[in-house]
Amino acid sequence: MDIQEGLLKLWESTGIMTILKDPDPNITNCAEQFLHVHGAWIMILVCLFLLWLGIKKQFEPLLLVPIAFGGLLINMPCDHTLQEFVYKVGVDPAIGIFPLIIFMGVGAMTDFGPLIANPKTALLGGAAQFGIFGALLLALALGFTMPEAGSIGIIGGADGPTSIFVTSRLAPDLLGPIAVAAYSYMALVPVIQPPIMKFFTTEAERKIQMTQLREVTKREKIVFPLVVLALCLIFLPDACPLVGCLAFGNLAKECGVIERLSDTMQNALINIVTIFLGLAVGSKLAADKFLTVETLKILVLGILAFMLATAAGVLMAKLMNVCIKFSAKLQGKEPTLINPLIGAAGVSAVPMAARVANKVGLEANPQNFLLMHAMGPNVSGVIGSAVAAGVLLAICGG
Repeated sequence: MDIQEGLLKLWESTGIMTILKDPDPNITNCAEQFLHVHGAWIMILVCLFLLWLGIKKQFEPLLLVPIAFGGLLINMPCDHTLQEFVYKVGVDPAIGIFPLIIFMGVGAMTDFGPLIANPKTALLGGAAQFGIFGALLLALALGFTMPEAGSIGIIGGADGPTSIFVTSRLAPDLLGPIAVAAYSYMALVPVIQPPIMKFFTTEAERKIQMTQLREVTKREKIVFPLVVLALCLIFLPDACPLVGCLAFGNLAKECGVIERLSDTMQNALINIVTIFLGLAVGSKLAADKFLTVETLKILVLGILAFMLATAAGVLMAKLMNVCIKFSAKLQGKEPTLINPLIGAAGVSAVPMAARVANKVGLEANPQNFLLMHAMGPNVSGVIGSAVAAGVLLAICGG
């Protein structure tokens, strides 16, 4: 072999030449041919953009950065054994333990006290799940199959681990775009929700001040996750994997006798799993899976699901106020109204959605502190999204 042949062989073995593909004579569509030849480079740019969103704009960086980096790796000509192994162990429906472990950590970090103190706010968390089923119907209308529509709809729950859990079982080919949509829209809560909240409420409604919540006892906090798990076992066993992990994590936090385990769930364990989950999901950002018309549809349907969930929560709060006023009038009492803004916190983006409700409330009334009140529907939204996931798995055959 002479020097010229050696240099040519070296050039052909570089990543640049490996990524650039020759045109496929079997592909006649110009757009498809372009994606076939340049798709990997386009996805590398997309992943770099996601990295910029995570690092510069801090849009859900804990998962968006690992997902984007995993996407970079899968589109590069290198060994993908690690990603494939991590995906099989942590996300593949045969095992798929990563979303469950993250739910365990979420349970250990969540205080259900505001929900226990004001149980009727659970209705707001339940109403917000309307976004999931509304988007499901829209996806069916656009030609998606039932399992695919269920996976797209779950984006409306604003819960990344739940979206991954459902999609990995119903439509694993859509995991990449659905995970990116779910976490991107979760990060955009402060941008998406306020205009919707203001559109469906009046200035007077946004100024409503709510009374301070009662003190919740330790016994109540210990019993609560056990009751939630028992109800789930009776009525919706398909949701038990998610709800059970959430309940165990919360019980570990509230019982007060296994602080080391609770601390591990809240910190080391959830952090380790988050790293591998991001890399595993990133492995589904290959050009041939992501650069499709379906991806664009998913992104549009995802934001519609999120908007529907926000609007449904606010409208439920307004409906509850109508009922409260009617009941108070019959009893000759002064009604204790709910600020409709906290209905928007029914999506399970904890605690970001609750903070947004509090911020919009303070803009209308500087004395209006809604954070703890908004945490009630916010944490009920976590349970609601897990229950909705169980419903979808039961309906769609996951």
